[in-house]
Amino acid sequence: MGTPLDSREAQVDEVLDRLYEQYPDPEISLDFSNRLELLIAVVLSAQCTDERVNDVTAELFETYDGPEAYAEADESELAEAINSITYYNSKAGYIKSACQDVVEIHDGEVPDTMSALTDLAGVGRKTANVVLQHGHEVVEGIVVDTHVQRISRRLGLTEEHTPEKIEADLVGIVPEDDWKEFTHLLISHGRETCSARNPDCSACVLEDVCPSSKLDSDVDLADGSEW
Repeated sequence: MGTPLDSREAQVDEVLDRLYEQYPDPEISLDFSNRLELLIAVVLSAQCTDERVNDVTAELFETYDGPEAYAEADESELAEAINSITYYNSKAGYIKSACQDVVEIHDGEVPDTMSALTDLAGVGRKTANVVLQHGHEVVEGIVVDTHVQRISRRLGLTEEHTPEKIEADLVGIVPEDDWKEFTHLLISHGRETCSARNPDCSACVLEDVCPSSKLDSDVDLADGSEW
């Protein structure tokens, strides 16, 4: 049995308060100057570090200017330009195809709806959420990346495993005004403290309210106890 809803909602409030204090200016770490660059950067970031993506896009965005350039690009040359990125061949195909649709269907503009974005090659709900939030200032959900998956499960906020189901749980307990920042707070915390292989529980600002802590704690959120 999972943690009761009211307990998870109270836990989210405490988590948000502490993480906002720890990371007062949570922001996206990808570099971009327009919506198309954002879209491409997020597609490239799948299973790849933002630092590596930023290194690659610094030159990529100088080489290809606008959706037409990507749409008309030689796919092998585009793949070569991003060959230090994971799955670069597939991502080159996604970018070329997505930009063809941007040109032919959307008059050269990155679309501003979830359905239109997810119709583009290589764009799932996570990518679409990022583009909507940071490109169009439209918040329809919570971006669930690997950090959000890991930490939300460790905190007992969800027992789900897939990003879609995790997002559905989170939007039910995270205040809507915090949906955008919630992702960046957990990303910052995941990078600094709650890593995948060796979380530093002794330095964690959430240690005493985390049911997955490796340290001794009086908190037992699994039985719905309040703290």
